[in-house]
Amino acid sequence: MTSSDFRFATLSDAGIEWALKRNCSVTPAQLGALYASLCGVSMAVAGFFWVQGATLVLPFAAIELLAVGAAFLVYARHATDSERIRLSQGRLVIEVETAGRLSRCEFPREWVRVEPRREDDHLIEVLGGGRSVKVGRFLRAELRPALAREIRLALRGV
Repeated sequence: MTSSDFRFATLSDAGIEWALKRNCSVTPAQLGALYASLCGVSMAVAGFFWVQGATLVLPFAAIELLAVGAAFLVYARHATDSERIRLSQGRLVIEVETAGRLSRCEFPREWVRVEPRREDDHLIEVLGGGRSVKVGRFLRAELRPALAREIRLALRGV
């Protein structure tokens, strides 16, 4: 097999790896800096109006910043979500990270079946040994069949 056989995979001496990540334009660190600057500006404006006698502006600004902070926190927890699929030494290893939690499933190559699912927006299901893992969350739905074909090809040829 050559690298031209694979669109999503990376080939190395150790095996084949697919790294699928969420497409995020802002990292959690950048989001934190943005939130800190937003808090500074908003509190400065609210403080100005507090001094002018509009006493309700400051509590409402604080409530607004808490709500925006909660939304940013939810976003930041999932910004680094990813799926990693590795085929090496006769084993298929799937690692799925969601909100900082890593789950790992390992299959012997001979036991693995790769099937596209009909529900869950057509995620790919990897089955083997009585276990199953769904992958492909971070690919557009129309690209998932190509990923499934690549995994099947690698399972047959490695």
